[in-house]
Amino acid sequence: MQSIPSWSRSTSTPRLRGEPKIWFTSMKSVAEVLSDQNRALLKVIRETNPDSVAVLAKITGRQPSNLSRTLKTMSRYGLVDLKREKTHLKPVVKATDFRILATA
Repeated sequence: MQSIPSWSRSTSTPRLRGEPKIWFTSMKSVAEVLSDQNRALLKVIRETNPDSVAVLAKITGRQPSNLSRTLKTMSRYGLVDLKREKTHLKPVVKATDFRILATA
């Protein structure tokens, strides 16, 4: 089973062992990173296990430069690993299920 990231602004929120905690500055940021298109991209990566960003671009029909930018953002948030393999980067999904916790 894959990790379930916890999005939280509260330090009193209990965490499960091994469960990552990722912080966003706004709900807008959460919505942008976890957009329908980006969640669909995570699913494609998980299901097809592409060998490189170029292969993923062909599978998804997205421009490699835009795809690379999206993957780097997802990598910064811990959703994707970009593993260096000789001459290219291989995207690997780290999380596919999400729980969003917000405080007023």
